[in-house]
Amino acid sequence: MAKMSGGRFIAETLKGYGTTHVFFMPVFGIRALKEIEELGMRRIMVHGEKPAAYMADGYARVSGRPGVCMAQAVGAANLAAGLQDPYLAGSPVIAMTGRRPQAHQQRHAYQEVDHVGPFSAVTKYSNAVTHIDQLPLALRQAFRESVSGAPAPVHLDFDGIVGQDVIDAEADLEVLVEEQFTQLPPFRPEPEPASVATVAKAITVAKKPIIVAGGGVKHSGAGKELVAFAEKYSIPVATSLNGKETFPDDHPLGVGVVGAYSRWCANRAVSDADLVIYIGSNAGGMVTNEWSVPAPGARTVQIDIDPRELGRSYPVAAAMQCDARAGLVALLAACEGGPNLDAWVSQVQELSAAWYAEAEPMMSSDAVPVRTERLCRELSTHMPGDAILVSDTGHSGVWTGTMIDLKDPRQSYIRCSGSLGWAFPAAMGAKCAAPDRPVICFGGDGAMWYHLTEMETAVRCGINTVTVVNNNHSLNQEQGINEGIYGGRSKGSDDLWIFPESDFAKIAESMGGLGLTVEKPGDFEGALAQALDSSRPAIIDVKTDIESITPRAWRPES
Repeated sequence: MAKMSGGRFIAETLKGYGTTHVFFMPVFGIRALKEIEELGMRRIMVHGEKPAAYMADGYARVSGRPGVCMAQAVGAANLAAGLQDPYLAGSPVIAMTGRRPQAHQQRHAYQEVDHVGPFSAVTKYSNAVTHIDQLPLALRQAFRESVSGAPAPVHLDFDGIVGQDVIDAEADLEVLVEEQFTQLPPFRPEPEPASVATVAKAITVAKKPIIVAGGGVKHSGAGKELVAFAEKYSIPVATSLNGKETFPDDHPLGVGVVGAYSRWCANRAVSDADLVIYIGSNAGGMVTNEWSVPAPGARTVQIDIDPRELGRSYPVAAAMQCDARAGLVALLAACEGGPNLDAWVSQVQELSAAWYAEAEPMMSSDAVPVRTERLCRELSTHMPGDAILVSDTGHSGVWTGTMIDLKDPRQSYIRCSGSLGWAFPAAMGAKCAAPDRPVICFGGDGAMWYHLTEMETAVRCGINTVTVVNNNHSLNQEQGINEGIYGGRSKGSDDLWIFPESDFAKIAESMGGLGLTVEKPGDFEGALAQALDSSRPAIIDVKTDIESITPRAWRPES
């Protein structure tokens, strides 16, 4: 043991666990931030607590290590709000906040609300650290909890408005790094042999099986095993949005993203299947289009590291509680030949071909303003082979999930789980985690207005992302809702979803970044190349058609 401050202990522990960046809203733990800098890690000061959480989330999803964000007492509830997205996405984020000491609680302490409620809703572990002697155990537990089982955010609440009661105190402390918990996954639990046999039997007797691969396949690094399993048994594969990068979009067995943000061919295929095999994917409302795809009571198999997910939404014919890669390896050895699936594969491929044929006229359109489908085609074609694509929610999630194909196994995809505006700061966190890879953010103008001030952070800190703004000067996903209430387009309804024309390129330039404007589809390739080569944070403002509306997700009754 050595006598050190709480700040020094935090810094040495973060360094030992492989942390390279922390994202914070001042003021929190100045002594810890000083020590963090001295140990060679970067401190990224942002303009809001939610962006700090989103940056830590993007960092965690790309690095596979916990991302760290910080805020003082008055900003703690704001930081908790920012944890909603990593919580929904299963991302390991460690949030640190200051709090008034217990003696000040329930006495109208200045600027503070209770922290228990906000953080309990969006974390799997939240602990009040009231004395420096508690710090070693609490911090190690935070790392363990964040990456173990189903990953999720965790929270440490330090006494003192800026955490100073713990961080500035000194004690004899020993820095212990549990290497197993530095990265996902810390464990690869093997399935029970009896479960493997039951699942294998269910799969090999199915005549129309389909796989739904989720974020657990990504966390496990099981993409190669997924492809091998699908190819060996000729089973078509759909993915959740979180699992998009785990199966090549141009693979003959691939059918695309299923659920609420989906290709209709994927929803049709899952609905037509006689066995749906969920691998590392929950069967929640997003993946199933509100539990309509497949229909209630459908025959399913689930393979998940979290036993609570097994049978949660659909009764399971068989299940395996295990790491996704371990489960796939076991099934590759256990499954024997079943019925010939050529007719089923042909049926699924015909659905995919029909979807592509339907989408092709819009994806190849030369119309001005630019059709968003064409913008997605341009990104699919010209995105670098090692790019990380970061998508916002709503229409952006539908466009990137369905219209952008990932064809190179080095390409990565992360997406917002519900908080509009997430993608811009999350892309910055992703770039911090992978500084040598191009990071491309895709979001609408409505999303950009949330955290556009972080362009200054990107310029100041040299975080050179490329942001493609699908600028239709609107929240056109809301068009139908508003016009339905108002009985059509009118002055009264327009101001609920239409914005004045804005020039995001000029805004970027005013903050020291690169701003480019694209008005014709053929100009996008050159703009993207210029942005990627600029060594500056860049915004490409693409003027798109306000009438580019994503189709509603298919469900059986439609």
